[in-house]
Amino acid sequence: MTETLDNPTGTALLPPLQLGPITVKTPVVLAPMAGITNTAFRRLCREYGGGLYVNEMVTARALVERRPESLRIIKHEPDEVPRSVQLYSVDPVTTGHAVRMLVEEDRADHIDLNFGCPVPKVTRKGGGSALPWKIRLFESIVATAVREASHADIPVTVKMRKGIDEDHLTFIEAGRVARDSGVAAVALHGRTARQHYSGQADWDAIKHLRDSLPDLPVLGNGDIWSAEDAVRMIEQTGVDGVVVGRGCQGRPWLFGDLQAAFEGRDDRYQPGVEMVCRTLMHHAQLLIPYFDGDERKAMQDIRKHVAWYFKGYPVGSALRTQLVTVESLQQLQDLLGELDQSLGYPGQAAEGPRGRAGSAKKVHLPEDWLASQELNADQQEMIQAAEVDISGG
Repeated sequence: MTETLDNPTGTALLPPLQLGPITVKTPVVLAPMAGITNTAFRRLCREYGGGLYVNEMVTARALVERRPESLRIIKHEPDEVPRSVQLYSVDPVTTGHAVRMLVEEDRADHIDLNFGCPVPKVTRKGGGSALPWKIRLFESIVATAVREASHADIPVTVKMRKGIDEDHLTFIEAGRVARDSGVAAVALHGRTARQHYSGQADWDAIKHLRDSLPDLPVLGNGDIWSAEDAVRMIEQTGVDGVVVGRGCQGRPWLFGDLQAAFEGRDDRYQPGVEMVCRTLMHHAQLLIPYFDGDERKAMQDIRKHVAWYFKGYPVGSALRTQLVTVESLQQLQDLLGELDQSLGYPGQAAEGPRGRAGSAKKVHLPEDWLASQELNADQQEMIQAAEVDISGG
């Protein structure tokens, strides 16, 4: 169900986002999330609203080596246009090979480079949110990707964080280097690697980057849990679009809310239990072809979405336990049938933060990583061997 709020303006909030030859009419980007943003979830989101829908992060080396899971990750459905791939790499040479493969085999229309991932298995290899500290390495990777992608007029964007911690901020310098290297846009998650997903996103930092790059589209990411949050971010920062991650977990209809807000409409989805059950069931059905018909794998995957879908809804603990151990589509349907389908939207209890926020964490880095912004000989050697298979995050 949807609700129409008072005083609709009918005026578009922002113009379309232009990324090279690609026009994103609704300037909203689905952030890549490991184990979440596969073809099934992307289709679900696309059914509600417009935007740019990015797949899970794939590593350059695993892609070049054609590892089956990496090839699965970059698959897109025939009607999924533009095809957006997020690439992770710590080595310019491997980056070049991976982008060339995507170009020559016509596997992508847009490439996003991951410099935002804060997880230890990424940062301890100098990757993700640790990498922009080594600014010349960062520049080399970005410039190589842009050069190789330019052969097919494929736009390259960069997603990054503020820096490693408050004493090692990199976002302004990295943003300028990315712009000068020819990227089509940069997206900033307003947290440091140390913050992980804790605390509050720094929208002032996003505004600072927006003001520092007047000649390049800048997108904001962090703490967008509703369409109203997106509107506030745009008003406070002046960004050209927003990137949505954890806010859409269990709420694919958020993209419908966002499209309405960006078009100047005030109607919002406020789903009752019946709509939540129907959407969860549809999600589970879409996962089966993604896993090549393996229903059990699809059910194992849907389990993690249950708590997100039913956040704030009156679902008893016994039934929740059964739902997160579901083994078959029929069992899922039967369990959902036990819920009172007439129950309406629970209000604020279903809103706000979702996913794990956790607390600030020590950032795991290569030895002496912070001693200089340039690579030493040992770090150079480590980087060349660090392209591990961590596709999907």
